[in-house]
Amino acid sequence: MTPRRLIRHRPSTGIGGLIRRLRRNQSGLALTEFALSLPIFVGLGMYGTELAYLAVVNMQMSQAALTLADNASRLGQTQNNVTSVAIKESDIITVFNGLKLQGQTFDLLSNGRVILTSLERNPTGGQWIHWQRCLGTMKVKSDYGDEGTGSIGTSFPGMGRAGQEVTALSGTAVMFVELNYKYKGLFGDLFVKDKILNQQAAHNIRDNRNLTVGLIDDAPLKELYCTKYTAG
Repeated sequence: MTPRRLIRHRPSTGIGGLIRRLRRNQSGLALTEFALSLPIFVGLGMYGTELAYLAVVNMQMSQAALTLADNASRLGQTQNNVTSVAIKESDIITVFNGLKLQGQTFDLLSNGRVILTSLERNPTGGQWIHWQRCLGTMKVKSDYGDEGTGSIGTSFPGMGRAGQEVTALSGTAVMFVELNYKYKGLFGDLFVKDKILNQQAAHNIRDNRNLTVGLIDDAPLKELYCTKYTAG
């Protein structure tokens, strides 16, 4: 009986053989799966980081608006409640200087604008904007009007969301703050396009205040007038 000859298959050559060998080879399977999934996980991580940063910046802007309104409401506090203190331009500059320090990490005043308004009652019992001071380079105005709005009559409802306006009681005032900030994403506009963050805050004044004179002009520069757009 003639012995059977063993036939040895030579390795396939060419592109077709290479593809077949790669198809059968599982030694790099885990590495391949990791390489395919890595961009997805990196993208998700970047997106999560962007959203977290947006939330932090928005919270910081909210805190800046609240702090400015609170500090402005405390101006003129005295132990003698009989005395009505007149607020000076230099007092307003002081509270805005505090805002500069609070917002410098995010370049608030170079990328935004803050408007401080004294909301009071006019002589006919309506609401009006007695005075207004601003700081920041962004070209925006108050959503509720300029200084002097509502000085006559009762048609001006106050400041804030429609139907939920903040109003001042007779003999007192509300320090109302509007803050606008242009948010720029950590990764450009890859995940979040540039957007305007808007925050508002209001505090009633804490002590008797002379509301008839507005602000006493004791500052040589009119740097906070709302006709100017500077970071101070």
